[in-house]
Amino acid sequence: MVHHGRVAGSSSMRGRQTVRDMILSMLAVGFVGFFGYLFIPHSGGDGVHQVDYRVALASAKRAAPYPVLAPQGLSGHWRATSVQYSKDSQGNAVWHLGFVTPSGKYAAVEQSDGSQNTVLAAVVPHGEPDGSAAVAGQDWQRYQGRPYRGLSRQTGSATTVVTGSASYDELAQLAGALK
Repeated sequence: MVHHGRVAGSSSMRGRQTVRDMILSMLAVGFVGFFGYLFIPHSGGDGVHQVDYRVALASAKRAAPYPVLAPQGLSGHWRATSVQYSKDSQGNAVWHLGFVTPSGKYAAVEQSDGSQNTVLAAVVPHGEPDGSAAVAGQDWQRYQGRPYRGLSRQTGSATTVVTGSASYDELAQLAGALK
């Protein structure tokens, strides 16, 4: 009689042990993960990632062919979330500084030495003229678009647009703080 080294019934037993071991291992890992989740502190914030734009502002002021504007004196409830200075595909200098407003909406300062129509089309999609507003003694043109609205002003070679989902009042607060 030839013996092949197997004991009758051992292969089916080994399969059940392997599945049982795998399930027990998964339960142990799940248990550790669950308690780790319970005891590791979680941020209670709103998920907004704030940025410090001072270095980018200083660089943009040195490089831009127009006076780059940023707000001064806004309350701490205005949180900067994005900043960028770059050249667009036509070679225009573009400055962007985005915020979450005190009401939780979005507002941004957009500047470019591109044409006013091109800048408005890019940052206030489907924007239509909506009157004007006096902000800090300066005349701004209002545009209502979807999903954003904006305040626009041409100074020298630069177009400045304060845009976003924020109300015209919040956009005017941001525009009035620009220096």
